[in-house]
Amino acid sequence: MTPTLFNGNARMVHGEAVELTLASLRAYWGRHPHVAVAWSGGKDSTAALTLIVHLIESGELPRPEILHVFYADTRQELPPIQLAAEQVMARLRERSWIKLTVVRAPLDKRFMVYILGRGVPPPNNNTLRWCTRQIKVDPMAEALGAAIADLDGTALMITGVREGESAVRDGRIAMSCSKDGAECGQGWYQQVLPDAKGVRGRIATLAPLLHWRVCTVWDWLKVFAPMPEFGGWPVAILADAYGGDDATEINARTGCIGCPLASQDTALEVIVQMPAWQHLAPLLELKPLYRWMRLPAQRHRKSGVERLKDGSIAKNPQRMGPLTLEARQSALTTILDIQDRARVDLINAEEEARIRELIAAGTFPQKWDGNEPRADAWLDAEYGDGTGQPILFRELVGA
Repeated sequence: MTPTLFNGNARMVHGEAVELTLASLRAYWGRHPHVAVAWSGGKDSTAALTLIVHLIESGELPRPEILHVFYADTRQELPPIQLAAEQVMARLRERSWIKLTVVRAPLDKRFMVYILGRGVPPPNNNTLRWCTRQIKVDPMAEALGAAIADLDGTALMITGVREGESAVRDGRIAMSCSKDGAECGQGWYQQVLPDAKGVRGRIATLAPLLHWRVCTVWDWLKVFAPMPEFGGWPVAILADAYGGDDATEINARTGCIGCPLASQDTALEVIVQMPAWQHLAPLLELKPLYRWMRLPAQRHRKSGVERLKDGSIAKNPQRMGPLTLEARQSALTTILDIQDRARVDLINAEEEARIRELIAAGTFPQKWDGNEPRADAWLDAEYGDGTGQPILFRELVGA
């Protein structure tokens, strides 16, 4: 009998968690004629992907005619994660029943091009969290939509979402845990995904690892998945991105290199202490650069009341906006220097050419043209009723 996680000495320490995962998959697997896996390359989605392939090959789950695997290449992953993803992709391509699709955002919407070419400031966790949807979720939805557009029936998209990885994500899960008939213990099942190519209502998502603890993830990735009887997956290298032998204790979350949304680059700080990855130390300069780019001196500001097409007045009449052309050019030069010293590919030749083209064309986001004052300039306040408030003590502020 083929070894599984449910027989003999191969049983996982946290077998109950795996049994719940299998119950979750079995509950929804047969509801949809098409099955896909959304894979970011991180520890959770990699655990979900490799476990599902094992469960299929061991007969625990029926093998679909085609298992679609969509790898979200954000172009911003930490090098150990990217290296592990490339090795896993090589193994996936050995299986004729798996169709692998590498998904990237359109050129103008990629992380660096969007910031440096169009001038949109780096994302933050408050008012401008644009990155995850733009470089990962939307391209994934488009790719899945294109894959099933000419097929009959619905598709089930498997994700590696877990509770405890993000307070914001946990809040969304808590608010929607009872949607679409999902039951406790059956994962996070939703019959919704962003509309793509006219496939609204044909895509459902399932997070069968929702209940896993980080130790369960590492049990699979570091102990079982690399074993030949469970697929021989080259995933142990992922530990480097999460702290090496101390990965479980550190429990570092990873995102983009120098992720603007993370309060601390724990994963990167751990990686650069390892001999094999010390050359990545210049990447630690990215987070301070992103903070610099968000400062008023590097951005434009609306100078007064802005009326919308319907005649109403826009909120925040003197709100800060896009990066100046000078700031973008300076940041581009700095990032190219950082990637040369770190020996990584943050901006490739195609992206660099497009960024320079957009800067030369004076490209700005909608409703901005670059003639607005710099955001660190002192401006008289203006109000929608025509009144205003001049700057007091103008001579003291140099306005």
